Amino acid sequence: MKKRHLASRPPSKQQAYDSMSDLNDPRVLFAAERTLLAWNRTSISLMAFGFVVERFGLFLEITGRDEIKVFQRHISFFVGISFVLLAAFTAIYSIWQHKRILKTIRPVEIPPGYNLKAGMFINAIIGVLGIALSIYLIRGFL
Repeated sequence: MKKRHLASRPPSKQQAYDSMSDLNDPRVLFAAERTLLAWNRTSISLMAFGFVVERFGLFLEITGRDEIKVFQRHISFFVGISFVLLAAFTAIYSIWQHKRILKTIRPVEIPPGYNLKAGMFINAIIGVLGIALSIYLIRGFL
């Protein structure tokens, strides 16, 4: 009698997603928290860079020649605002992504009394502040 080789199929994306956390170890949760905070730092960096780019255009307008003032100011404004809005989107998107990961973590992996929402709350504040900064910069430009 011949042995049949059944090719083992790789798990589907949903199966891999559902069984992501099989370790029963809080380090999985803490790794997810570190990732969320890394996205937080990325958002803050993008926002700061966008603000600097936008304000640099104002500096060039004050110190530059008349022929290139308006053109440079518009470019730096739109690039700077784009970075600030990208930062706000990144902060808010990372909350959604983190919630998806938290669904895969079992209760045994969460230390008693640990606040799961603190990092998401901080990212939400960063996102809202990014939108507020964009509005402030747009009002100052117009």
